Amino acid sequence: MSKNTAGIIGTGNVGMAAAYALFQRQIASSLVLVDKDPRRAEGEAMDLMHGQALVGRVTVRAGDYADLAGCGVIVICAGVGQKPGETRLDLLNRNAAVFREIAEQLDRNAPEAVLVIATNPVDILTTVMQRLSKRPPEAVIGTGTMLDTSRFRALLGEHYDVNPRSVHAYILGEHGDSEVAIWSSASIGGLPIMGHEISCKPFDAGAMERIFQQVRGAAYDIIARKGYTNTAIGLVIAYLVRVILEDQKSVLPVSVDPAGIYGIEPGLCLSIPCVVGARGVECRVPPEVSEQERAGLHASAAVLRGGLEGMEI
Repeated sequence: MSKNTAGIIGTGNVGMAAAYALFQRQIASSLVLVDKDPRRAEGEAMDLMHGQALVGRVTVRAGDYADLAGCGVIVICAGVGQKPGETRLDLLNRNAAVFREIAEQLDRNAPEAVLVIATNPVDILTTVMQRLSKRPPEAVIGTGTMLDTSRFRALLGEHYDVNPRSVHAYILGEHGDSEVAIWSSASIGGLPIMGHEISCKPFDAGAMERIFQQVRGAAYDIIARKGYTNTAIGLVIAYLVRVILEDQKSVLPVSVDPAGIYGIEPGLCLSIPCVVGARGVECRVPPEVSEQERAGLHASAAVLRGGLEGMEI
């Protein structure tokens, strides 16, 4: 199988949003869909394959873990939902059990693939997979705050009426309520946002805080309206898969062990900017942060460390 093949484990809303984005953009030459419900995976594969005349030749097929052999990247979107009355720890332990089976199967069948973790809570489950899998931890990456950062740049671009691709700003730390906006290095066209007029708009600290709150609450707002989030994270996954398959060495805020950066003790995963290529994370590129931002990242790490306590890994 070609290294330009991507596998997706879990064909729910997120997994199929990712598969559609990968298919429509022809990022991989072949997609393999794996699900605990094989008939669902077969139906999804058939549905996508019927669009080849409009998109181009991208092979899509359902399979099992053995069919993932030779994949360059495997995206994990599988997980279990919370049952009524179930504690968060119970839910995490059930997801850890799911990940234990996945890790064993992938280590046996696709030991050289880079794993992209998209299942929430993504930082904790990335940590779990790094502990369970025999592959190097650099080859296990969580999507982390790539989505939050995309939301951040989109809203800043809207506020300043510029293309979001011209906005350089990060959300780091946990993909969740303790995430941190890194205003210290936020810029548009090389001009720092803090304290400067951009596009004839003076710096407005209140407006910036409202934008951050919108970013932090975006998932809640979307879920309240449509019941789940999937489209933007599907695009995030497709972008990350392309970076890996093409060995682009792009700097992305992915979930990894910080390895002591910012004084955060190793042993858990959270988002910091990293150079990502064909082998996964190649190096960390931490921006300078203020003391307040550093404290926020430490608080984020403490939240995640608390979430790992008591887990059966």
